[in-house]
Amino acid sequence: MANPSRIAIIDYRMGNLRSVQKAVEHVGGAAYLVNSADEIAAADKLILPGVGAFGDGMRFLNELGLSDPIRAFAASGKPMLGICLGMQLLFDGSEEDAPLPDISPDTSPDAADRLVPGLGILPGRIVRFNVERGGQRLKVPQMGWNSLSWDRPDPLMEGLEQGSAVYFVHSYYAKPADESLTSTRADYGGDFCASIHKDNLFATQFHPEKSQRVGMKILSNFVELSS
Repeated sequence: MANPSRIAIIDYRMGNLRSVQKAVEHVGGAAYLVNSADEIAAADKLILPGVGAFGDGMRFLNELGLSDPIRAFAASGKPMLGICLGMQLLFDGSEEDAPLPDISPDTSPDAADRLVPGLGILPGRIVRFNVERGGQRLKVPQMGWNSLSWDRPDPLMEGLEQGSAVYFVHSYYAKPADESLTSTRADYGGDFCASIHKDNLFATQFHPEKSQRVGMKILSNFVELSS
């Protein structure tokens, strides 16, 4: 039996690392935590997890000197998976923690469109849920189970049925500039991007490590990808 791929999980002080590691190990992956550029470069596969605020996530990545190594890994062609906040950080920027606009008379039209910069690996922005249904506002954050749908193949969804349920905890979601990046959708006051896939890059807004059988299948599919 071939040696399992070395799957590095980035430790940047943003939560749920051990639960992701245990879930990957449960499905046969050789998972370990990393926090240096050399360790990231040496990995066969990379996972960027995360729970918390976008601004904090980017601040820690930058302070630890991990932003450029992550970008380099994404460009290497080796499989990479973002989870929850880790998915959001892949994009150009987020409305979360963004500075309030200057509303003086000479403010330029673009001044109100400020974002906290992300890694810029994928084009698009992170926006907040603001949803109403039947005259009632849905709770934000979305917290709990929701079903997935998709209309194109995604290697992470192989072996799963339409409508498979996964676990979400989030107030913000990705709006890719290129809709072809979206690999699955869920409905919370309207369709939103639940996961993305482009070449070697994968990311889920939901938590596969908390999604029981479906989540374990998704992580197993990632572990089994060719590196």
